[in-house]
Amino acid sequence: MQTIWLGGAEWLAVLRIGLGLWWLESWRHKDRKGWLERGTGIAWASSVAAEHRWGFVRRGFEVVVAPRPKLMAYVVVYAELALGLGLIAGFLTPIALLGGLSLNLLYLVLMIHDWAEQGQNSMMALISLVAFFAMGWQAWSLDSAWGLFL
Repeated sequence: MQTIWLGGAEWLAVLRIGLGLWWLESWRHKDRKGWLERGTGIAWASSVAAEHRWGFVRRGFEVVVAPRPKLMAYVVVYAELALGLGLIAGFLTPIALLGGLSLNLLYLVLMIHDWAEQGQNSMMALISLVAFFAMGWQAWSLDSAWGLFL
C-alpha cells in the first residue's frame, strides 16, 4: 500500500481517533442534566419510538427501554463517553468499534425519519466497519503497545 506522509496503519489510527473525537463531542454537547435528572433524552426517544413506522422498533423500545428509563439514559450517555475515550486511546479498540457500530445502527433505525441524523450515523458506522476490518488499532494505541488483538 502506498500512502502520502503516514503509513497505512497510521492513517487508520487517524481515522479511529477522529471517530473517537466524534463520539466524545456527542457526549460533550449532550445535555447530561436533562438526560440523567429529568429524563429528556429517553422521553424524546420514547415519542419517536411510539410513532415509528416499524412495529419491531415500538415493541423493542417498550420491552427494553421503557421499563428502565433512568438506567438507559446512563447507558447512552456514558457509552458515548466510553466509546470516545476508548477509540482515542486505542483501548479495547475492536470492542469499542463494534459497540459504536451497534449504537450507530440503533440510532439509525430509531431515527429513520430524521434525515439530518442519518448522514452522521451512517458515516460513523462506515468508519467503524473500516477501522474494525482493517484492524485500526495497530498504530498509536494502547492495544498495540500492550500487544492486544494482534
